Formats: sequence, C-alpha cells, structure tokens
Amino acid sequence: MVKKVKAALLIIGDEILSGRTKDANLNYLATWLTDIGVILDEVRVIPDVAERIVDNVNDCRAKFDYLFTTGGIGPTHDDITAENVAKAFGVDISVHDQAKQLLADAMGTDYLTPARLKMAMIPHGASLIKNPVSAAPGFQIENVFVLAGIPVVMQSMLLDIENRITGGSKILSRAIHVFAGESTFADILVEIENCYNHLSIGSYPFYKAGSYGATFIVRSPLENELNQAFVELGNRIQEKGYEFHEGEAP
Repeated sequence: MVKKVKAALLIIGDEILSGRTKDANLNYLATWLTDIGVILDEVRVIPDVAERIVDNVNDCRAKFDYLFTTGGIGPTHDDITAENVAKAFGVDISVHDQAKQLLADAMGTDYLTPARLKMAMIPHGASLIKNPVSAAPGFQIENVFVLAGIPVVMQSMLLDIENRITGGSKILSRAIHVFAGESTFADILVEIENCYNHLSIGSYPFYKAGSYGATFIVRSPLENELNQAFVELGNRIQEKGYEFHEGEAP
C-alpha cells in the first residue's frame, strides 16, 4: 500500500524576496524530507508581514501533514515569525525558561540583552527544537516546525526533529538521458506515465559540450512499477531510433 505524507515550506523574509539573500534551505529540506518519506508538495515565499505569516501558517497547517517555516526567529525588529505563529494558533507567547537557559549557557547571563532574549520567546504549548550551532532554539507546535533561516543552523535543527516525523512511502527514482530534444519523446512520456497508478516522469532539457539533450527522471514509490516503466521507456526511445544512456548526463 502506498502511503503519501505531504509537507509545505514557508520561507519568510524580505531579504529573500528582494534578492539580497539567496535561499539555500529549499533544496536541502526537500532532499531531507524525500529521504524520510515525506513529499515537499508546496513552497511559498512571503515577506515579514504579520498578517501574511498568520494567514499562510493557518492555511498550510490545515492542508498538509507538516509545515516547515524558515526565517524570522532572530533578535531584530523584523524577526516576527514566532509571535505570528503564536497568533495563528491563538496562544500567548513569552520567554521560555529552558530556551532562556540555553542562551545563558551559550552566551553568559550578562550578555542576555532584551534583543537576545527575544530568541527565547516561544508560543505557549510549543516544544523546543535544539540548535547545536548557536543555541537559540526553534520550536514545534502541533504539525508546524519553526526553523532558523541561516542554512547551517536550519540543517542542524533537523537533527532534533527526524524522530518526530512519520514518513510515508519513499519515492524511488531512476534517470535516463538522450542526446535529442525532449519534444521528440513527449508522446511516449505521457503514454507510459498514464499506464501506472503511482508513476511520474520529469523531463529536463540540457545543453552540454555543444549538444542538446534531455534527462528523464522516472519516479514511483513502488520498485517494480519503477523498474518496469524504466525498461519500457528505454525500449520506446530505441523504437524511435535513438540511443539512450542510464543516469544523468555527464
């Protein structure tokens, strides 16, 4: 039986939308989720605007099994994610004793300025997500995981939540590439995909070493279905008079 577990990612930050900061979390999180059997099904990028955060958190947590947010949990005035996640859940927010102690242990009590204490503000009812890099924690409230925007910190936080997530069937994949335009094979991609219940085929054109080509990624949670479709795709490519190569184009 195929079990699908789906997640959404909410990337929060004016700096992402302005182009000043390049997001590096999407690819890492998508790969991490795939490895544990969770499909990243939707990604949204929104500014540091209170109403937008509340609305999107409530919309996504209702639609998906899990919601991950990145960004907006630092010490400055525009870090407003935590307080607005609290609003989305209709709960209060205050300094969390354990979070405060984590910061004190890392920085020293004398350095716990009001700005730094903001990083210990946690919605009531939430559990902490450890941050082994810089101590300031993220948090989980129901199916929502609130993570840092700094990539190395976000990645370290994932170590603390893997056991909190129940994945579904893992998506398996195989790649095949040809040195010909993808439109040549458009009809057979549709035909093969439609023959299977859980199969998807992605088509990705490339230009390398002076040659055009396309890579086709065959995906399915069922190994037998995947392998059968892969063999069929290779045969159909040959029937059109083209040579195929397994794997991504070098």
